[in-house]
Amino acid sequence: MTGGAKRPRVRCMGVMVTSNSASPDDHDDDDDLKAADAKDLHRTVREEGEEELRRPAMSLFWSGIAAGIAITVSLVTEAALHAALPETPWRELVVGLGYPVGFLVVILGRMQLFTESTITAMLPLVTRPSGWALARTLRLWGIVLTANLTGTAIAALALASGALGSDAIREAAVSISVGITELSAGRTFVNAIPAGFMIAILAWALPNARDQSVLVIVIFTYVLAIAGFSHSIVGSGEAFLLMFTGHTGVWQTLAGLIAPAVSGNLVGGAGVFALLAHAQVRGEMPQGDDS
Repeated sequence: MTGGAKRPRVRCMGVMVTSNSASPDDHDDDDDLKAADAKDLHRTVREEGEEELRRPAMSLFWSGIAAGIAITVSLVTEAALHAALPETPWRELVVGLGYPVGFLVVILGRMQLFTESTITAMLPLVTRPSGWALARTLRLWGIVLTANLTGTAIAALALASGALGSDAIREAAVSISVGITELSAGRTFVNAIPAGFMIAILAWALPNARDQSVLVIVIFTYVLAIAGFSHSIVGSGEAFLLMFTGHTGVWQTLAGLIAPAVSGNLVGGAGVFALLAHAQVRGEMPQGDDS
């Protein structure tokens, strides 16, 4: 580089791309840009969370009901693929392609999903801790979780009663859902932590990938499906279906299947990823800075 001129930069998907040759000053500039990008993401997700915390309770509830019903499309799509495919070693990999469908409907439809709110609601709390923020965070989680579970219960009852889908799809959905009973409550909790972590990463990454949002959602949620991680809301649809078809009792459904998955998702999303996402920019945020 002559005359102190700096290399041109091209922004690609929110990342500053430069040529391979670099001076020490260029590396400093790149570090500043990365920090700025992280702080911008933090601000975007945090502001979204602050809006959610201020939403009226009934708006949260009805949006959560819609999300609970819509997320069950994942199970229905998986069941349709399962029923249509022969029993082969690769069938589960293809069936897993149905898993992202419900997430696409919910996320692109801007419905309120509990596992997404683990990070969006947590960032305002850890950034500016207060009694108001804590109360509002617990309020948000309580309303959205209750609404999501109500929605999945409604959809599962419709599927179990034959009001939704064919007999073949119902039988396939039950066959898929039985897999969640193979884990103990403790193992379900542990298995739900990476699911909560990954959905929190998804919520964190989406503002930087608007043009590729469909692809990003499909990739993240397909990994959840083929890895068999426990997602509390999709899993609740499976658990309620098993309960309504007589495969499990009420106690096992709520305490053995749903509660451990909810707890694990919270640990992975609000406990692990949200705190890491905040920690990476905390030292660069001026004291009392609300930006």
